[in-house]
Amino acid sequence: MATLREIRRRIGGIKSTQKITKAMKMVAAAKLRRSQDAIISARPYARKMNELLRHLVTKIDPEINPLLQTREVHKAALIIVTADRGLCGAFNSNIIKTAVDHIEKNYAHLIERLHAFKLIMVGKKGFDFFNKKDYELHAKHVGIFQAVDFNHARSIVQEISDGYLKDEFDKVEVIYNEFKSVIQQRIVVEQLLPIPPEDTKETDDLKSLAQVEYIYEPSSADIVNALLPKHLNFQMWRILLESNAAEQGARMTAMDNATTNASELIRDLTLSYNKARQASITKELLEIVSGAEALKKAG
Repeated sequence: MATLREIRRRIGGIKSTQKITKAMKMVAAAKLRRSQDAIISARPYARKMNELLRHLVTKIDPEINPLLQTREVHKAALIIVTADRGLCGAFNSNIIKTAVDHIEKNYAHLIERLHAFKLIMVGKKGFDFFNKKDYELHAKHVGIFQAVDFNHARSIVQEISDGYLKDEFDKVEVIYNEFKSVIQQRIVVEQLLPIPPEDTKETDDLKSLAQVEYIYEPSSADIVNALLPKHLNFQMWRILLESNAAEQGARMTAMDNATTNASELIRDLTLSYNKARQASITKELLEIVSGAEALKKAG
């Protein structure tokens, strides 16, 4: 049985840890508010730009821009967006597991060929995991979530665009955590390149959009060529904001659970401490009474 000193030491250590988890929860809550505001502001613009571009793609010849041309997939790249830090529950492990399953299901035939399948890692946790595996890493971007900047998105898009234009990739996908709420994130797999055309069977809104005929000036092709870089940059920017907000929500929830668990553990240890202290006092009293009885008999 643990001694009273050991129990007191454990209680003190857990109280110190609880202060840390409580502080981390407050920091995550403050960051979450800013991240949530940023992604809520970015979503409408990103959604409308995506709808417009995908609608335009169905009206023009894909040959006008290489980024629109669908090729047979002999080479592919996958962007995996994780966090730079841990202590956010299953945020990183879930997306890593999903990425591994997605690779084995869709790209197993490419992994066996040299330079046929590459990973672009965004976030230190994902990089640390996949760097130890037998995957070819094309690029890494770590530490960017300390201060998420639009230039980070632009840099990633430049890499994949250059690779696609140089025939290093025939297809580029991204896996990330989409922010739904403080306690919920949804793992999303999206195709970035080539730009997917509009699927008119997705929703009634898209059906009605596809039936509308617009007049574009100077021309649909010119607008598509002008919008494509902006579209890719902003979609990647949105993905980084989604992942950042989801990470802060996951960390806030994890630290809240850790703080609650620490309180329960402190309560259990305090009960054990009181029981051990009571047993120690009872034992000392029994020894005193026994000693007094022995003196009486001896006298």
